[in-house]
Amino acid sequence: MNNYKLTIQYDGTNYSGWQIQTNANSVQQEITRAVNIILKEEVNLIGSGRTDAGVHAIGQVANFRTEKEIDLYKFQFSLNSILPEDISISSIQKVDEKFHSRFDAKKRTYLYLISQFKSPFYKRYSYYYPLQINLEKLNELSNLFTGKKNFSSFCKKQSSVENKICEVYEISWFTQYDLVVFKISADRFLHGMVRAIVGTLLNAEKKENSEEYIQQVFNSENRESAGEAVPAKGLFLYKVEY
Repeated sequence: MNNYKLTIQYDGTNYSGWQIQTNANSVQQEITRAVNIILKEEVNLIGSGRTDAGVHAIGQVANFRTEKEIDLYKFQFSLNSILPEDISISSIQKVDEKFHSRFDAKKRTYLYLISQFKSPFYKRYSYYYPLQINLEKLNELSNLFTGKKNFSSFCKKQSSVENKICEVYEISWFTQYDLVVFKISADRFLHGMVRAIVGTLLNAEKKENSEEYIQQVFNSENRESAGEAVPAKGLFLYKVEY
């Protein structure tokens, strides 16, 4: 059995997220349909993880297995010809038959983009936040999120995942051109976790006892105690490492 790994970019604006859903258009559905057309068989496309509605990806990873031997260059070209303009396969490679894009992932990295002035070019891919941002303070507060912790307070209420323990390896704020960028890497992420962390940190920055506030949020293990989630349009799955 041959196993193929895809690296995928997509604009999530018009999709209900990565995962196939009933009565909603998803990225996984579009790619699966295109692969099935080319191979003339039904494949099981496995993603490295779900992204919510409106979230984008620069380096989503997925894999599928087939008995057929694929010409990688031709297959990638054919796949991109069929896929909508807002989804692209940036690379394809043959991998070990046991490779699993979700379970073998060691680290996932997300970026969140914030624009501080109104721009028609950033509107679709960033959160317009005109208030003053203290990057030094945000980086200090972000240290409270590193390590292995219970992120129940930063997970959507309806999440069915029982294990809320995640290990955050790296978290930082910096400027890139005209944008403020939030970067976070962890072994895994809960539903809505990144957007809740960004919202909580922006909220904490304005408080006097900001470190104490964040500790209280963690200790409560209650989503209502954390800040409001920032909009999905500024979030990008940047990279998955194995």
